Amino acid sequence: MSYTFQDIKAAIAERFGEAAITGEQAALAQPQLLVQKAFLKDICFFLRDDERFFFDQLSCLTGLDNGPVKNTVEVIYHLYSIPFHLFLVIKVEAERGDGKDILPEIPSVEQVWRTADWHEREAFDLYGIRFSGHPDLRRILLPADWEGYPLRKDYTEQEYYHGIKVAY
Repeated sequence: MSYTFQDIKAAIAERFGEAAITGEQAALAQPQLLVQKAFLKDICFFLRDDERFFFDQLSCLTGLDNGPVKNTVEVIYHLYSIPFHLFLVIKVEAERGDGKDILPEIPSVEQVWRTADWHEREAFDLYGIRFSGHPDLRRILLPADWEGYPLRKDYTEQEYYHGIKVAY
């Protein structure tokens, strides 16, 4: 049996309650569900382990900064079920914080899909999104002492880094 986006959404709502899902975009080529971050990890385990869906692959995880006006960041998870050829996008939002002392926090899914390890580190490095429960959350692209998170909309490039002019 082939399952639809609505079937997957209904299974999540049945298992975790309607409040776990806060939005959807069903008309896209890869339909999207916006879920509460408190339910994220459990929903991901469910989607991976449920024999009807078996979302065994996290194809991509990316961050998105909605800017200081909306004051949120998003993490977007592209899931794929190899045996059933199903696609699903899960999105979660968090308040963006100030980008210095207060950073957004989202549960890590590294225990669900090991490939999330480096994806989450990249989102942390470039957007300043903390993934709670991640076993080794540190910068992966930039030096450990780099200031700020370059893909934030309000990022200001430092003029010098260790005496080297940064801007060209």
